[in-house]
Amino acid sequence: MSTELPVVGAIEAGGTKFRVAIGRSHHLLADATIPTTTPAETVAASIEFLHESKHRVEAIGLASFGPLDLNPHSPSYGSITTTPKPGWSDTPLLEMVRGSFDVKVAIDTDVGGAALGERTWGAARGLESFVYLTVGTGIGGGLFAGGRTHHGLGHPEMGHVVVAQEQDDSFEGICPFHGSCIEGMASGPALRARWNHPVVDLLDRWEVWDLEARYLAQALRSITYITAPERIIIGGGVMRQQGLLQLVRTKLGVELAGYGPSELVDSDLEDYLVAPELGQDAGLFGAMVLAQQSLAT
Repeated sequence: MSTELPVVGAIEAGGTKFRVAIGRSHHLLADATIPTTTPAETVAASIEFLHESKHRVEAIGLASFGPLDLNPHSPSYGSITTTPKPGWSDTPLLEMVRGSFDVKVAIDTDVGGAALGERTWGAARGLESFVYLTVGTGIGGGLFAGGRTHHGLGHPEMGHVVVAQEQDDSFEGICPFHGSCIEGMASGPALRARWNHPVVDLLDRWEVWDLEARYLAQALRSITYITAPERIIIGGGVMRQQGLLQLVRTKLGVELAGYGPSELVDSDLEDYLVAPELGQDAGLFGAMVLAQQSLAT
């Protein structure tokens, strides 16, 4: 009997690009990046890549931007629902991929997938509970607890946590649903809208990142008290700013104000709030975990 690990396909569906890969465990055999255009064009290109590879996949995992319908009893299970991404609302992503293959296809959110990747091969190995938060084009979070990523009535929407407007900030936020939620106040597009400059032109402006850290710390305080995770992993394009992670740790310590478990509030938070070990590959590798898990069910 062969003990060789299965070859699986992975699709990380993002708002600006799709990353598609074929791999065994977390070793890539082939991969491609596809610009996110229309659903029909982008999904077709992703399917074509998997079909044309010399490696036959035994299962496929999808880690997608959302919101997603993750209720397996729903007629729209696996669909992108009311996304602000133009043209992508009500896209039956799971159905589109399933219809092109005769293998199992599993789906979760992009941050849920990233959480699985980090738990399997990254900064959450051995943990029973943790949050993966991404700060980039949008802000989203996945909660891992009880041996799986958490889904309830829907999936967590941590990017829409309410934050209080800082006294030195008059910006009203850009979220089309809630205005000044954390995504509306601290995502990459929010940074550009508040300061009227591309983020690349803001790298040396201390006041930009001090305010960013304060808003992120507010949201992280709420996430900490509501979910009580052993660790929070925070990634995404915005978090690549030099020194931002440490600044957020400092601001979060102020926000916690000494309230909480001693091992948290008496620490420097360096083991609590961490960068992803898998970097920008967390979601892609998480999609591979989803595929591998589907073969075990």
